[in-house]
Amino acid sequence: MEKLLGGQIGLEDFIFAHIKGLKKEVEVYKSEEALGLTITDNGAGFAFIKRIKEASVVDGVKVICVGDHIECINGKNIVGMRHYEVARMLKELPKDQSFTIKLVEPMKAFEMLEPRSRGGGGKTSGDGKVGTGRETLRLRSKGPATVEEMPTEFEEKAVKKVDDLLESYMGIRDTELAATMVEVGRDKKNPDEFAMALDEALGDFAFPDEFVFDVWGAIGDAKQGRF
Repeated sequence: MEKLLGGQIGLEDFIFAHIKGLKKEVEVYKSEEALGLTITDNGAGFAFIKRIKEASVVDGVKVICVGDHIECINGKNIVGMRHYEVARMLKELPKDQSFTIKLVEPMKAFEMLEPRSRGGGGKTSGDGKVGTGRETLRLRSKGPATVEEMPTEFEEKAVKKVDDLLESYMGIRDTELAATMVEVGRDKKNPDEFAMALDEALGDFAFPDEFVFDVWGAIGDAKQGRF
């Protein structure tokens, strides 16, 4: 368990392991400022493509797939970087120029498996779907895994909205980072106080002012139940 780093896994969720498969080297012409990629990582230095926006630059490059591990960009090995660093690097690539990206496609298996039937040994809900569970299994890089209570309705809504904003502004998904930002803003009285606290806690990210203001608004909306 100590080697399963980061993230939250709901009880009764499936856990998938990335096993290295086909290596790919692709040349991409950056015709737009945004490539249309959402990047995530496993907390252990491996960044993956989480989502590809429809009709985006990368969507037109069919050999690039969701789940691919990004290994190099223009010859620079990015293994060990966090997802936001990789996203920033891709964003800073000049427009109207080509770049080379090396990817490792994960091996795929069990794609034809159907959900368990009602007669199976697994616990299912009345309509045959796998249950969602009411608790969270938290895995840490050090120490044992623990089962914790699910977040409150406020936390759940606020974290989801902030995570959406992270994808919109930075091209990443990171519920842990979103949860930290929500926690920082929970007791702040105005956006200036929130911005100062956020800079103190997460100053290395250098979030733009517009993003910080939108995050403050999202936290405020969640507090008042406006989602």
